[in-house]
Amino acid sequence: MVRRIEWPTLALIVACYGLWAASGALLWQVAPVAALALMALMSALHSSLVHENLHGHPTRHRLVNETLVTLPLSLIYPYRRYRATHLAHHHDERLTDPLEDPESYYRARWQHDRMPRWLRHVLLVNNTMIGRIVLGPVLGAAGFLAQEARLVAMGARGVRPAWALHLASLLPLVALLWFFGIPLWLYVLAVVWPSLSLISIRTYAEHRWHDAPEGRTIIVERSPLAWLFLNNNLHIVHHQVPSAPWYALPRLYAEQRAHWQTLNRGYVYPSYWHLFRAHALHPKEPVVHPVLHQVPAPPPPDTEPPNPTPMRGQTA
Repeated sequence: MVRRIEWPTLALIVACYGLWAASGALLWQVAPVAALALMALMSALHSSLVHENLHGHPTRHRLVNETLVTLPLSLIYPYRRYRATHLAHHHDERLTDPLEDPESYYRARWQHDRMPRWLRHVLLVNNTMIGRIVLGPVLGAAGFLAQEARLVAMGARGVRPAWALHLASLLPLVALLWFFGIPLWLYVLAVVWPSLSLISIRTYAEHRWHDAPEGRTIIVERSPLAWLFLNNNLHIVHHQVPSAPWYALPRLYAEQRAHWQTLNRGYVYPSYWHLFRAHALHPKEPVVHPVLHQVPAPPPPDTEPPNPTPMRGQTA
C-alpha cells in the first residue's frame, strides 16, 4: 500500500515557517524580545522537523521532503550532510562508538589523551546538563564545521554539492532577515544559539554505553517539550521503528510500555526535570568511552598518526 501524505506533519511545517515569518514581519516591530523568542522556538521545531523529514516523512518522495524544510532556520547544518550523518548514527550496533557513531559524545582514550588539558576540562563540563545547554551548540557547531571543511578540501563524495545547496538556501533566509530589520549577528545570538540549546535538552542523554545496543537509547516518559521534540523523548521507540511518524510514537509506547522499558534495560527518566536535577552540574557520562577504543592501534612504520576525531554535535 502506497503511503499517503502525512497531513499532521505537513501542517506543522506550514505552521512552523508561518509563525517564524510572522514573528519577523509583524511582532519584531512591536515586541522584539517576544519575536526573537518565538523565532527561537520555531527554529528548534524546524530542527525536529528536519529530523522527521530525513526519515521519510511526510511523503514517500525524498526530494519533496527535503524541499519542504529547505529554508535552514538554524543556519548551520546542511540538510544533506545531517541526513548522511544521522542515518549512519541509526546503526544501533555502533551507537556511542566514538569512531563509528557521528553523534557520539564519547571520545576514545587515545583521542582524549592527545587533547590539551583545557579542552578535556571543557568536554567534561559539556557532559553536565547545564554545560550541554550553554556550551553544546558552540562546541557542536565548531566541531562539525571543522570536520566539514576537511571533507570539502578532500573532495569527499556529496559534501560539496550539499554545501552548495545549503549556501543557496541561506540567501533567501538572510534576505528575509534584512527585510525584517533583524541584524544577522543578533539572529545568531538570540535565535540560533537558543534554538540549538533547546534541542540539546533532548540530545543530552539520548544515548549511553551499554553492552546491549537496545540499552543505549533513552525513554523520557513525559515533558512539556515533547511537542517541540516531536515525541523523540520516547527515543527507543523511534530507534526501533524509525519509519513511524512523530504523532504515532506516544501510542506505540503506551501500548507496550513494559516491553519498551525492558528492551532498553530500564534507561528511563520520568521527565527532563528529573534528568536536570541529577546532572545539572554533575557529568552524566565520562568523556572517555567506557569500553571502546581504549588503546590506539600502533601506526604503520614511517607514517604520521591519525588526527583526533573532531568534536561532534546533535542536530534533530
